[in-house]
Amino acid sequence: QVHLVESGGGLVQAGGSLRLTCKASGRTDSPYAMAWFRQAEGKEREFVASRSWKGLNTYYADSVKGRFTISRDNAKNTATLQMNSLKPEDTAVYYCAIGSGYTDYWRPDEYDTWGQGTQVTVSS
Repeated sequence: QVHLVESGGGLVQAGGSLRLTCKASGRTDSPYAMAWFRQAEGKEREFVASRSWKGLNTYYADSVKGRFTISRDNAKNTATLQMNSLKPEDTAVYYCAIGSGYTDYWRPDEYDTWGQGTQVTVSS
């Protein structure tokens, strides 16, 4: 069983930056895709970014392209989300997720393990 823990959330002014980290522990010996989703209050969980096991396939939501960067270190079982030029509409709880499939990378049900989430608040 795999356990995910996110860190790095917080309060930042618009235009600022934050770096989120996701650490996987447990049975991480199988290849898996890693992704970030977010959920704003009163809204559905939405895809942010994902990266395949070897990093050959990386995807971003249109709303974050050019501002966010996902990376991963398989040796350390970590993924990071560098968020720059943050906007108030980026305010949400951010979740890390992993999954063995990667066909529908934007769908939450493509991923079978989730972290507890970390709050990101961007003030205007």
